[in-house]
Formats: sequence, structure tokens, C-alpha cells
Amino acid sequence: MQGMSGPASHPESLSGPPPSAPGTGDLEPSSSRDDAAHAPSGSLLKLSLGALGIVFGDIGTSPLYAMRECFHGPHGVRPTPENVLGVLSLVFWALTIIISLKYVAYVLRADNKGEGGVLALVALSSSALRASRLRTLVVTLGVLGAALLYGEGAITPAISVLSAVEGLNVALPGLSPWFLRFTTVVILVGLFSIQRHGTGGIGVFFGPVMLAWFLLLGALGLYNLSHAPFVLSGIWPSHAIHFLAENGLVGFGVLGAVFLVVTGGEALYADLGHFGRKPIRLVWFTIALPALFLNYLGQGALLLNEPYAAENPFFRMMPAWALLPGVLLSTVATVIASQALIAGAYSLTRQGTMLGLLPRIAIRHTSEAARGQIYVPSVNWLLMIAAISLVLGFGSSSALASAYGIAVSMVMVITTIVSFVLVRHYFRWGVGRAVLVTAPFLAVELAFVVANGAKIETGGWFPLVVGAGLFTVMTTWQRGRELLAQRFREQLLPLEDFFDLLRVERPARVPGTAVLMTSSLDGTPPALLYNFLHNRVVHKHVVLLTIFTDDAARVSEEERTRVETL
Repeated sequence: MQGMSGPASHPESLSGPPPSAPGTGDLEPSSSRDDAAHAPSGSLLKLSLGALGIVFGDIGTSPLYAMRECFHGPHGVRPTPENVLGVLSLVFWALTIIISLKYVAYVLRADNKGEGGVLALVALSSSALRASRLRTLVVTLGVLGAALLYGEGAITPAISVLSAVEGLNVALPGLSPWFLRFTTVVILVGLFSIQRHGTGGIGVFFGPVMLAWFLLLGALGLYNLSHAPFVLSGIWPSHAIHFLAENGLVGFGVLGAVFLVVTGGEALYADLGHFGRKPIRLVWFTIALPALFLNYLGQGALLLNEPYAAENPFFRMMPAWALLPGVLLSTVATVIASQALIAGAYSLTRQGTMLGLLPRIAIRHTSEAARGQIYVPSVNWLLMIAAISLVLGFGSSSALASAYGIAVSMVMVITTIVSFVLVRHYFRWGVGRAVLVTAPFLAVELAFVVANGAKIETGGWFPLVVGAGLFTVMTTWQRGRELLAQRFREQLLPLEDFFDLLRVERPARVPGTAVLMTSSLDGTPPALLYNFLHNRVVHKHVVLLTIFTDDAARVSEEERTRVETL
């Protein structure tokens, strides 16, 4: 009798026993210590260009609508000098604390075999926890975070593309709203239709376009900043404190709009498996962050000189001759921005499937070199249907902004909580050190969650409903698998006991080979046992076949099978 398996490596389920030997010391996970095995291959320049095109698309297009919502949205304030400097200060410190410090410098260092995202944190954290209430809480929070991200993943393509197309209203006033929506729908259909070609090839095209986009952001910002350079003082935190103190609840409500500048943070981490941490960090600090803040400063300077521009400050920054080219480039950039959430949704789906939270679905590898570059057809088309429905249902990017942010802010809180468990129990940090690092992030994010709570009535319910539905599906599937596995284990006869039966009963051995699939490495397949008990025969050759799913795009011929004689 032979046992056959292949490939040898396979994912751990969240419901299975936790692996032993968690790491200790600094935040460098054991899976990260072998970067050569898990990091995407390619030159740093090529990976950085791809990261610029995919990872930073979402956060890179926030200037299209974030400042507009701060001063012209339902919770906006008048663009007075004090308010403009206060909002700029909030924007600067939100980017610094949430993106630069939390995600790029801290959370990005934790990966699960090269993968990022909230489920990667959960897998690492739960591996260091024995069966306990804390482990159950961590897994539950991770599942909830993943479910909420799917809801926001449908809004991002809709609001990004629609906000760019609406720029045509500035260049060509009087266009029908339905024409803008129809144009947006056509663009979205095209975006989702090209996903099957993979993120690697797409990134080669997207990278140069997004480089041009960030250069445009910086150039527009510098041009307008030159007309009111004193807005540079907006980096001082005193302006943010004064703004919140003077405006009270109204100022606190503006935080929901300010949060739009950092909504791409979670997608940035979820896309870690596509390009690796080094290219992401390099691009953020050298290109993305400087260009973004320069543009926000430029919009602030514009609002001080032309308060009426609050209805669409981004496109009002452009000279008349540049409007149509600017709308075209922003439309292409928002298409690329949508890629960040789409790729993140693919990554979450694969991790959810490997961790036993979702049923097995078709996942196609689109690159032989980078394991993180995948395409999930079912998720792709569901996101497309949802995005188109949102465009037609809400009708404008301003209305969609009222639904955007609440779910992402909740996921950021979950990420911070789970990261605290990770550094305490996996990396063995002391309580004081762990609290000192995570408490500031948690305080800021909780403030954003409360501020975004005002959006629930005006559309924020959508990602929450989607998240609640997917959370129910994931927890039901996980619990069902646990109960089924428990029942199966209870009824399974160990192979050693089956061999004892064979030695005592000595059944007839019939010619031929029986191939029996089994998920247990030490249990007797029911078909083999029942054939022996009812027919009193066993085939001359019996092969027990166990199939494991590897997370690599291709497995070498030598590692595809392992044969053992039992």
C-alpha cells in the first residue's frame, strides 16, 4: 500500500492547530526572513514602477474629491484661512500617522509568506495563540475586516472613475448627468474586462501613467502654492487642534471627509504580495507622499484666493487649456486607482480560501515569477456588477463620498488591534512597548470611525450591509467545515488499526489498483474500509492520494509528488 501526496507544502487553516515556534524580538516575521522565497522577483526599478501603478492608484486619486468634500460636501466648512489651514494640517497628519508611520513603517513589515492584508495579520497572530477566547476574537475580527473590505472594494472603482469623468462638467459645462454615468459605466466594463491579463503586464502600462499623474499632482500643487506660500504653515499640528476646538461638532464631522485622503492605506497593505515591501516604501516616500501633499497644499492656496472653487478645487487648479487633457489623464488614473482594490480583493479571496473561510473557487495565476499576481473571475464580475449598480444608484461622486470611508476606517481599527496581538504574542514584545506603538494609531482611527458614523444614513449602510452578509457567509462556512471535520475525525479508523485488521482477517487480494483520495495522512479512507468490511476483499495495489494546494504559480517536477510505502 502506498501513500502519495503533492505538492508537499500547504496552507494552514484558521480552524486547525496553531503552529509552534512563534518569532521573537523585532517585527520581522519568520516568513519574511526568507525573502528570496516569497518576494516578487524583478529589478527594484521595475517593481517600483509596477507598485506606483497599482498599489498607489487608490490613494493617489483622492485629491480629486477629498478637499471638495471638506469644503463643499454635506459636512463641509467655509474656506476661510483658519479653516483651510486647519484642514491642511489634518490632511498632513493623517497621511503621516496612518500611512507613513502605521502602514509603511510598521504594519508592512508583517507578511504571511509574502502576502499582506488583514487576513495575513490574523494568520500570523492566531498561529501564536493556543485555542482560547483571544484566538477566537482575533479570527473573528479578521473575518469581519476582510468582509468589510469587499464592500469598500465595490465603491472605490465607482467613486474614482465617476469623479474624474465629472471633470468634463468643468471643461464642458451643461453635460447631461446621464451622459457622465453612461461614460463611467463603459469605462468600468473595460476595466474589469482586462483583469484576466494579470496585474504584472497591466502594471507595466499603469506605472508610467501613474508616474505622469503624480508629476501632474506635484506640478499643479507647486503652481498654485506659489500664489499663497504661507499655507505651508498648515503642517503645524496647532492648526488642526485650533480647527477642531473652534468648529466643535462641525469640525469633527469634517474628519469624515479628511479620512478620504487615507482610504487607500488598507489596499496598500493588501497588495503587498504583488510587489513586496521595499518597492512600496521607496515609491511612497520619494514620489507619492511629496506629490500628494503638494497638491493638497495647492488646493488650499487656490481656495484662499478663489473660495468659489470649492465645488471642484482639483480641476479649478488647472488653466483652461489643460482641462481636457487633465480630465483624460485623471480618468485613466482613476481606472488604475480601481486596480488597487480589485487586486486587494483577489488577494483577500485567495487567503480566505486557503484559511478555510471561503469555498474553493477558481484562482488563476497570471505570473510565473510573482505568486501574488492572480486573477479571480467570480470576484471580478461581482465587483463589476456592484460598481456599476452604485454609479447608477447614487448618480454622483459626491453622493458616493457619503457612503465611502466608514468600512475602511473600521478595518483600520481591526488591523491595529490584531497587530497589537501579533507583536505581543508572536514577536514577544512587552506590554508597554506594544501599547506605546499601537495606542496612537488606535486613537486616531477611532476618531475617524466616529466621524464616519455620520455617513451611515446617507449611504454608508451599503458597505456595512455587504460586509455583514459576507461575514455571515465566511463564519458559517468556517463553522460548517469545523463540524464536518470533527465528525469525520470521530469516524475515521487509524491506518495502524486497519493494518491490524488485515493481518487478522487476511482478506482476498483481487487484481488491479485502487486509487483512493483522502484528506487524512493517518486515517483509513471510508471507501477502503467499507470495501473490506462488506466485500471482504482488498485490491492488490492500493494508492492513498492526498492533494495539497501550493501557493506558488508553478511547482517543480521534483516537488510535485511524494510517494511513501505504508
